[in-house]
Amino acid sequence: MAILDTIVTIAVSLLLGGSVLFVGLRLVADDTLPPESAFLTAATGAVAWGAVALYAGRVPIVAPLSALVVWIVVLALRYPGGWATAAVLGFVAWLASVGALYALGTMDVVSLSALGVPEV
Repeated sequence: MAILDTIVTIAVSLLLGGSVLFVGLRLVADDTLPPESAFLTAATGAVAWGAVALYAGRVPIVAPLSALVVWIVVLALRYPGGWATAAVLGFVAWLASVGALYALGTMDVVSLSALGVPEV
């Protein structure tokens, strides 16, 4: 996967993931959560996803599932609500990012290897 794909992956994950986390966390875990906290958490997940995709992007399913696990672990460690809440919020944020990256991949903006789909 090219460096540009990694940068786009991180940007999409940060923007969409941060937005979803901010809304979800305010509704579920803490209604006084500042936006910076959600976007810092999203940045952690986005950078981890970008790193995994850069090094393991050609291995099917490893990159996106690794990103999902990172989202869930970071959420569980940073916020109250337990692992079940972290799993739901992490999955929704991850799903939004995967959907956006898939759309960008089908439009040839990024390679589908950003999602762990091997290039043929």
